[in-house]
Amino acid sequence: MSSVCLLSVFSRTHHDQLSLKAYHMNTPSSDRRALRKQLIAAREALSGEDRALREVALGGHLRSLLERLEPRIIGFCWPFRGEPDLVGMLQQWRDAQPGRQLALPMVPAEPGPLAFHRWQAGDLMSADRYGIPTPEGTPRLEPDVLLVPVNGFDARGFRIGYGGGYFDRTLALEPRPVSVGTGFELARLDDTQPQPHDLPLDWIVTEAGIVVGSR
Repeated sequence: MSSVCLLSVFSRTHHDQLSLKAYHMNTPSSDRRALRKQLIAAREALSGEDRALREVALGGHLRSLLERLEPRIIGFCWPFRGEPDLVGMLQQWRDAQPGRQLALPMVPAEPGPLAFHRWQAGDLMSADRYGIPTPEGTPRLEPDVLLVPVNGFDARGFRIGYGGGYFDRTLALEPRPVSVGTGFELARLDDTQPQPHDLPLDWIVTEAGIVVGSR
């Protein structure tokens, strides 16, 4: 990415931080549903060019973190509602070394942790009840790193997800996989007002870099 493009990304990143600080202050902390809706709408409103620049920068920072973590199996989510599309970057990561694998989650019928199943290009996929593609007939895997999409996040590593609690139940399992939140800087908040059951993420990566790290 050229220096001009990078400057453009970081200029927008600074604007995101300023606007979202006011954005959060003007939203009742008790109404997480309204805040979630606004954060998703802001992400979906990004232009194609803006989104592409942010995704390239985010992917580069994530690649650097993965080199440090050295996972063999990464669990990730198919991009949904304007989330960063990291599929291509993750395929490159997998293909760079033999033995690396990618896995996508399957949402359980009853409340519980997510089950991750192997995914590679060409696998048969079907939409789950949320309309998100999931693999069919592939073996279950246990990721050592989970990439967790964030609708909102704060400096303590807490996130605002979609309210189903699936990732919190998954991260409560032992042994706990390393959790890496991924999202755009416009999701940054002063305080996500975490609930008692919420678990902080180990890392969060945005187009600005690795902004949270507890491991």
